[in-house]
Amino acid sequence: MSLQACADLVARADPDRFLATMAAPVPARRVLFPIYAFNVEVARAPWVASEPPIAEIRMQWWREVLEEIAASGTVRAHEVTTPLADALDPTGAAVLDRLIGARRWDVYSAPFEDEAHFSEYLDATAGGLTWVSARALGALPPGAEPVVRDAGWAAGLAGFLRAVPELWARGRQPLLDDGDAALKALADQGLDRLSRATAQRAVLPRTAAPALLAGWQTRQVLTAARSDPGRVRDGRLELSAARKRLLLIRRSMAGW
Repeated sequence: MSLQACADLVARADPDRFLATMAAPVPARRVLFPIYAFNVEVARAPWVASEPPIAEIRMQWWREVLEEIAASGTVRAHEVTTPLADALDPTGAAVLDRLIGARRWDVYSAPFEDEAHFSEYLDATAGGLTWVSARALGALPPGAEPVVRDAGWAAGLAGFLRAVPELWARGRQPLLDDGDAALKALADQGLDRLSRATAQRAVLPRTAAPALLAGWQTRQVLTAARSDPGRVRDGRLELSAARKRLLLIRRSMAGW
C-alpha cells in the first residue's frame, strides 16, 4: 500500500516522471516511485507552507528521516518513508540530504547569487536525484557518476526553464539574466552536458536506464529554448501530449 501511495503521489504531482517510471520494468518502479515521491514532498514544501519557517520545519522533518535511514535504525512511520528506506543506502540518503539543502532556495525570494550557485542548485537537485535513482537500481561502474549527473543537470535545467513563468508569478527571481543571449547560453550549457552524457552512455548498465528516462524531453525543450528564448519567458516550452508520448516511446526503446 505504501508503494501504491508513492505512485499515486507522483502521478498527481509529477506526471512526467510518473509516465517515465511506468515505462520502466516493474522492479525498477519499486525503487523509483519512493525516491520520486520523496522528491515531490520536499519540492512542494516551500509552496504549500504559509510561511518560510513552516517550510523549513517540513524540510527538516525529511532531513531527520534521511538521518534515520542512514543510521539503519527505525524510520518514522509515513507512507513514503517505509518504501524509501528500502530503496536507499546511507550514501543515497546523504545525497538526498544535499538535495534538501539546495531546495532551501525555493523557500525564499532572493535570487541566485551567481552562475555557480545556480549550477550547484541544478546539480544538487536534479543531478542528485538522478544519481541516487541510478545507484539504487544497481551497482554502477567507476566513472558513472559524472555521466548520470550531466544528464540530470540538463534535465533539471529543462524543467526549470519550463517553470520560469510560474516562479515569476509566485514572486521568485529564477534567472540571473532573462535576455535572449543569456537564455541561449544557458540552453547551450544544458545541451552540451546532455551530449556529453549521451556520448558516454555505454559506461552505464541498462539497469540504470530507467533513472535517466525521466529526462526524455530534455533535448527538445532545450533546443526550443535555444532557438527562441522568448518561449522561456512566455511559458511556451511545454510539448504537446502527442509529442510527449512519441518521444517517451522512442527513448524507452533506446534505453534513455
